[in-house]
Amino acid sequence: MSRSVVTIADIVGSRLLEDRSQAQAAIESAIARVDDDLPLARHRLAATVGDEFQGEYATLADALRSLLLVQLALPDGIELRFGVGVGPIEVVASPGGKISDGPGWWAAREAIDRVHRLQDRAVPSARTRVVAGVGEDAVMKTEARMANAYLLVRDEMVGAMSERARRLTYGRCLGRTQRELAAAEGITQPAVSQALAGAGAPAVIAGFSVLGKDDA
Repeated sequence: MSRSVVTIADIVGSRLLEDRSQAQAAIESAIARVDDDLPLARHRLAATVGDEFQGEYATLADALRSLLLVQLALPDGIELRFGVGVGPIEVVASPGGKISDGPGWWAAREAIDRVHRLQDRAVPSARTRVVAGVGEDAVMKTEARMANAYLLVRDEMVGAMSERARRLTYGRCLGRTQRELAAAEGITQPAVSQALAGAGAPAVIAGFSVLGKDDA
């Protein structure tokens, strides 16, 4: 079994949504957009059972970049939580067909459970958590701890953004100019700059760029 980075995602407050099918469609549209704009996933997030989605990435940096774009692409009122697991996975036979299993998925399940606990008890803005699976070395465990410290800050900043600020941040992460974004939004370039600065977007964009360098 080779190391993979896998993600389990679920919908925040799914029971309170007025139209769950509409929310599901909006999430799937956002995921498809991200995969079209920056295809980092080995297997992009896809609905499984209930309100869950699962995806797979080659590296932790790929996963964190892609999941940020998904967060930014979602409309107001719809949010996802992400449990990211690092470890080996394997395809095994089951009565219903082949399924993917292994330490990576066990770690992802533990990670999303940790997100739920953080959100419910101490950090309401928490949306993403990383767990290095059983057998991972000290280097990867250190990377997971560092990623979690970064994600606490990132989730809080993204969670406080308006829908427009998220759109602008998404565009800047993908290298679109402020002129292009201003034209798309029907606002001035200074207004784009002010909206980004006011939302703390430069820090989010810088983190996205640093993660890209990690995979270069």
